[in-house]
Amino acid sequence: MPHEEPLPFWLVNVPRDQWPAECPDFLKECGEKDKSIIGTPDSQYKKLGWEEVRHLISINRVDKFHRVPSELRRYRQFTHRLVKEYGSIMNFIVNERLQWKTMAPKGQPFECDDDIKILYNDWPYGIDPNIIHLVVWTKFELDEDAVTGLSTPESHRQIDDFVARTFCTKMRPANVAWFKNWKSLKSVHAVEHFHVMLYDPDPEFIKEITNGDVPMTAKFP
Repeated sequence: MPHEEPLPFWLVNVPRDQWPAECPDFLKECGEKDKSIIGTPDSQYKKLGWEEVRHLISINRVDKFHRVPSELRRYRQFTHRLVKEYGSIMNFIVNERLQWKTMAPKGQPFECDDDIKILYNDWPYGIDPNIIHLVVWTKFELDEDAVTGLSTPESHRQIDDFVARTFCTKMRPANVAWFKNWKSLKSVHAVEHFHVMLYDPDPEFIKEITNGDVPMTAKFP
């Protein structure tokens, strides 16, 4: 039998009748890590369960969170379009997703509700579908250690307290986990945010806490 050459990464997970003639513009600047992920068949990708998610957060290996290959492809296509239409991802986040007229906080960290908005993560990682991935956006800064890039003990405590009173009063604490991306992992640098993962929450609670938000992955074709 003749040897079959592997597909270029940009054709993997694409139906044959939809194959582009050349690598799409939105994939031409891919780094090696994204090329490797996008070039993996979805059928070979293993989604993370809740215990795996909690473990990675507990050992601060959030760099191990990856999107499903076909979802990463869609994410890169979406962000490529955003930069063309809005100038930057940040402009889209602030003006369309957050709809904040000003980025000036009204109070100290977690003091005013108007300084905080909880939305779905628009492009969640490859995780158990029973895990809801939210992003808490804030107008105020959350201090980081200048050397490690990690949260300072004080900002860690502030986030922990907020998560406890916002989420852990509504569901079992064992089903709640949060993390703040290292600077090198952030896709949006200019707007402060951290991530909250919830295992099997009440859909009505999520609807209430996000004000009926719908993630962009559900809207983007």
